[in-house]
Amino acid sequence: MKLTETVQSGDWKNEKHVPELEVKKLEDNKYEITAVVGKEITHPNTLEHHIAWIKVFFIPEGAKLPIEIANYNFSAHGETDVFTEPVAKGVLKTETKGMLYALSYCNIHGLWEGSLELA
Repeated sequence: MKLTETVQSGDWKNEKHVPELEVKKLEDNKYEITAVVGKEITHPNTLEHHIAWIKVFFIPEGAKLPIEIANYNFSAHGETDVFTEPVAKGVLKTETKGMLYALSYCNIHGLWEGSLELA
C-alpha cells in the first residue's frame, strides 16, 4: 500500500477531520490563506484525540509538483490546561493561479485532505 492511498477526504460540512481552506485576496498579488480543522463540527482536542498538524501546498497552474507553503504543528493538547487549536494562517504571494491543498493529521483517524482553487 502507498501512503497516498491512506489519505482521506470528504465534505468538510459533514466531517470534522477535513481541513477547510479559506482565501482572502490582499494587495500586491498576496493572499491570506487559512486552514482550519473543525470549523463546522468541532474536532476533539485532548491528549487522546487531537489534530497534530496541518500542511498547506500549492500547485501552480501548469506545474507538475506541489510546493509546500506552510507547516503548522499543534503541540499542546491539555497539558496543564493549555490547548492549541487546529487553525493555520499565512500569506502567499503569487501571480499564478492554481490549486491549494491542505493535509491534516489526526492522531487516531490519520491523514485528511481538503482543497480549494486559487483563481
